[in-house]
This record gives sequence, C-alpha cells and structure tokens, in this order.
Amino acid sequence: MPKAKRVTITDIARLAGVSPGAVSFALNGRPGVSEETRRRVLSIAQEHQWVPSSAARALVGSRAGVIGFAVNRSASTLGTEAFFTDLIAGVQSALAEYRIAMQMVLVSSIEEEVATYRHWSSSNQVDGVIVIDPRDDDPRLAALQEMSLPAVVIGSHTSDPGHPATIWLDDSQVAHTLFDYLAALGHRSIAFVSGPAEFQHTRMRIEVLAALSERGVSGEVIATDFSPAAAAATMRRLLSRAERPSAVVFDNDMMAIAGLRVAQEMRLSVPADLSIASFDDSVVAGLVRPSITCITRDTFGLGSDAADFLREQIDAGEVLPDRMGALPQLTVRESTAAPS
Repeated sequence: MPKAKRVTITDIARLAGVSPGAVSFALNGRPGVSEETRRRVLSIAQEHQWVPSSAARALVGSRAGVIGFAVNRSASTLGTEAFFTDLIAGVQSALAEYRIAMQMVLVSSIEEEVATYRHWSSSNQVDGVIVIDPRDDDPRLAALQEMSLPAVVIGSHTSDPGHPATIWLDDSQVAHTLFDYLAALGHRSIAFVSGPAEFQHTRMRIEVLAALSERGVSGEVIATDFSPAAAAATMRRLLSRAERPSAVVFDNDMMAIAGLRVAQEMRLSVPADLSIASFDDSVVAGLVRPSITCITRDTFGLGSDAADFLREQIDAGEVLPDRMGALPQLTVRESTAAPS
C-alpha cells in the first residue's frame, strides 16, 4: 500500500486560498494575518494532520512550537511525587491554548541535562526550556546563557545577573513557617529528612533549621534521594535510637507517608509520641490517618505561570525581570501536636 503523501504548507495554502507566507504566519502565531484567516488555516492543518518538518524549521529559523523540560530524577521516584504531576499538568494547561507542545525527558546527571539543552538548541527542537531544582553555581544557567536558549527557572530566590529569568518562591520564608511552628509547639529535637543537599531549596531549609539553635532547638538533617524507600529506612534508624527526635519533617508527601507507616510499624502514636510534617502537600496527605501537616502550594498554578512566563520570554528580545510566585501556606492537620 503506498505511503500517504505528507501535507505541506503549500497544500494548506491552496486549500485555504491564501499564500504560503500567510499560512506560515498563521501556524507560527505571528502577526500579519487576520484572526479569521488564522482560524481557517489552523482548522485545515488539524483536519489534514499537518506536522512541521523539523529540518525545514531549522533551515528557516522558525519556531518549533515546543518547549523542553529535562528532569534529573529517576522514573520510579518521579512517579510518586505529586509535585511533578501537578506541575506538568499546569504547564500543559497553559500551553494547550496556544497549540504548544512540551517535550519532557528524564536525565541521569546535570551533565546529561546540559547536553540535552545543547542538542535541543542546535537542532531547533524547542523554543525554550523550563529549569527546576537550581543549585548554587549552577552550570546549567551559564550554559543556557551561552546558547541563547530562552529559559525560565523555577527557583528559591531571584536570579543572578546574566542568568535566565526566575519565577521564585521564598523557600527561607516557607521553611520558617513550618520549622517555627514546630518550635512554637515546644519541639526541641527536630529531624529533617531532605532530598539531595546540593539543591538551593534544601540548603535554605537546612539554614533555617540550624538557626533555630538560638531558640534551644536541636536540628538534624539526613539527605536522601527523595524516595519513599530511603525515607522509610531513615525513619527506622531515627526511631531506633535511645534519644529520638520529637518531630520529623520530610521534603515531600510520599516520604512523609512512608515515615508515618514506619512510626506505626514501631508502635509509636502520631502525634502523641512523634509529630510528622512535610514540605509538600497532596490529596493523599490529607486522606491518610492521621492526616499530615504540610506546606500547601498551588503547584498547578506554578506550572501554568511558568509556562506563560516562558512564552513571554521566547517573544522577548532580552531576559525578562524575575517574578515571585504565590507564597505557600501551612496546612495544620492531625500529625502534629505539642510533644508529650
């Protein structure tokens, strides 16, 4: 059976009764055609399942209609984190209105992530990228600047001069909200089961916990890979000591639920014997018993805002000013109380 002929811009122009140039303007969202013409061209393109040629796109320097998202996480860990599910859903919802796709890949190292950006940039596969989990002296940001690849960073503070624009949440203030609350309840021994220590948000949370020593609070930090298995193993070690912490804070909701299961396995009552809290919230965190005190953030909205910011950055001729995201709030549930 002969292969179906690929529909071209010339074919769409003939069907729409306009020039190929007008079709290009309409498909790439550029001014120069009426909204009626744009709608007609898009309708014909969709009806005939037109897809752009990446080779032709690279030659003429037109837009790919795709944004990139490289995630340095294992597939198994990524699947358990509600943060990523909500973030990706928010990004997709904001892009769908503009018929922009998202290309997401999992990478195993920061070097592989930079190599991915270089490949995307050189082959004109994406128009820009969203970057997460910034580090101090992050090599990705300098590389993106060198490539002139538009980017928006989801970070914990404003960007350094010359680096890509950041949509940021004040993680120091967020950490104060949670750790100060536990200290106010009377907890004087708090363990923080964190993700990798090189992330900016992890460092900022550690600094806030350490500063509580001035209030007589002893803080301990155990870095993990974000996985529930690592959180459970860490919790068993903490609770097997003669001197146990009175409160344990986890970096995300799945880690906190794993820790709660270990506490119950070891016949400890939460919160009578031990308080548990999380820096991430989810529907599940509110459904387990006892429900878990969490930092609640609009991750869906953050993803949507980041996507809109990136679209504006792609259109801009220079790096846009940073933007501050909505500040997360503390949701107090059944898992925290004054120490007995």
